[in-house]
Amino acid sequence: MNKQVITTGKTVEEAVAAAVRELGAPNAESIQYEVLEEPKKGLFGIGAVPAKISASYTMSGAEVALEFVKNVISDMGLSASAVMTDGDNDDMLINIDGDGSGVLIGHHGETLDSLQYLANLAANKKVNGVKREHVKITLDAEGYRAKREEALRALARRMADKVLRYKKSVMLEPMNPYERRIIHSEVQGIEGVSTNSIGSENNRKVVMYLDDKGISAGKKSNKKSAPLVSEQELY
Repeated sequence: MNKQVITTGKTVEEAVAAAVRELGAPNAESIQYEVLEEPKKGLFGIGAVPAKISASYTMSGAEVALEFVKNVISDMGLSASAVMTDGDNDDMLINIDGDGSGVLIGHHGETLDSLQYLANLAANKKVNGVKREHVKITLDAEGYRAKREEALRALARRMADKVLRYKKSVMLEPMNPYERRIIHSEVQGIEGVSTNSIGSENNRKVVMYLDDKGISAGKKSNKKSAPLVSEQELY
C-alpha cells in the first residue's frame, strides 16, 4: 500500500519530519519526497514562505496487515488496540487487547483464524502487479493462542490415556492445521499411541490409535481392540 501526503515546515527537514509522522514511517530514509516549494525567510518575517513537499511511503506487508486489523477493530466499534511484534517462528505477531476483543476470538478461535487469514491476504497482496516479500502474520487476542495450545495438549494427553486404557481408537473434532499439529506433537511423546489426520479441507480430524507397541501391550493383557469411537462417546 502506498500512502501519500503533502506537508510543510519552516525548512525542508521539518517538512520531511512532519511527513514521516503522518505517514507512520520508521524514518526519513524510508520515504520518497519531492520538494514542491523551497522555504523563503521574507523580510523581518513578512512574506515568509514555508517549505512544501510531496511525500510517499510504501508500507511493508506486515504494516498493511496491522492497519487492516486496526480498521476492523475501529469499524466494529471496539475499545481495543492492536500491537505488532516479532513472532517466534519467523512470523510477525499482531496482538489484540482491550475491552470487547474477546468477540474477535469466536468459538474455538474460528473468528480469530478467519481474521488472521484475511490479514495474511492483505499483507501478501501484490503492489502494482509486483509481488512483495512474503510475510507470515499470526493474530492473537488476550493471549488466546497460548491458552488454546495448553488446552489442546491436555486434551491430547487425556485422549491418549483413554486409547491405552480402553484399547479404542479415538477421533477428535475437526481442527485447523495449526491445532492438529499441536495434537500430533503432544502424542509423539506418548508410547503406544500414534495419530493420523483424516477428512478433507476444513473438516480434517485427528485420529488417535494404538501403534505396534500399544497393540502388543493389549495382546499381553488379552484385550481385543474395539472399533473407532468419537471423542464424545468416551464420556
